[in-house]
Amino acid sequence: MLGVLFSVILLAESALVNIQDVAPGIRLDIRYATARNFTGTKLYEEAACYLRAPAARALAAAQRELEKQGLGLKIYDCYRPLSVQRKLWKLVPDERYVANPEKGSRHNRGAAVDLTLVDRNGRELPMPTEYDDFSERAHRNYNALPESVIRNRALLEDLMRRHGFEPLPTEWWHFDFTGWEQYPPEDVPFSELKKKQ
Repeated sequence: MLGVLFSVILLAESALVNIQDVAPGIRLDIRYATARNFTGTKLYEEAACYLRAPAARALAAAQRELEKQGLGLKIYDCYRPLSVQRKLWKLVPDERYVANPEKGSRHNRGAAVDLTLVDRNGRELPMPTEYDDFSERAHRNYNALPESVIRNRALLEDLMRRHGFEPLPTEWWHFDFTGWEQYPPEDVPFSELKKKQ
């Protein structure tokens, strides 16, 4: 009986959950659900953010911390189906920016998030670049920037590290949840995830 209960708990912990069910105050700007992304085409069937349950809870805690400062999070991308990863790889076959679908990305595992900081009115704080900028300016060690931008980038990085997310060196917006390796890459469509809610 305990073995069955333990299996159920493990299954629940690995579930992909909608971030807005856990942290409704987080804003969404899911770019791949629109043509407003570097591909110029809509890749997702809906604008939703799904993450593994522990990552979603950690992000909700980060949002609560920011709200005390009059700030919040805005998410650009979370779980990404493997079929979409293949399309991105065809366009940008460079592992500094797009994971090889043969290995699967942290996004395909529901254990990565692309995001930024916003003020209480939802306005984005100044950051080094726009989202999905594949230039050196997006790198975390790029410092030919205004002090306010460097402070905002550091604020986001420090917050995310405290809540169990590791930054990607080449993208100021990308963070991997600790333990991402334990989750397999998935190719579940958003419509299927929505049915499970």
